[in-house]
Amino acid sequence: MYQKIDLKQRKTAAVLRYDEASGNAPVVVALGSGAAAERILQEARKSGIQVEHDTSLLGHLLDLDLGTAIPPQLYDVMAELLLLIEELDNAKGRT
Repeated sequence: MYQKIDLKQRKTAAVLRYDEASGNAPVVVALGSGAAAERILQEARKSGIQVEHDTSLLGHLLDLDLGTAIPPQLYDVMAELLLLIEELDNAKGRT
């Protein structure tokens, strides 16, 4: 059964893993809502991982199963995010 979640009202999160050396697309490794999403966000902040707030992208990611690579229609959006993260890491001296 399909249930629409108001992403602006309920805390939700998706975690992607990307291995640049592999040449493969990013893969969904965690999804959560409510308390699980809050825990994901806490761990990301604690680990210094960049968090992007994009409800449109999140809506697409929540439709994917764990272990699934992002679909080609999200490649452009993901490329922009990865460039932004790289710029932020460079500014913080992480690379």
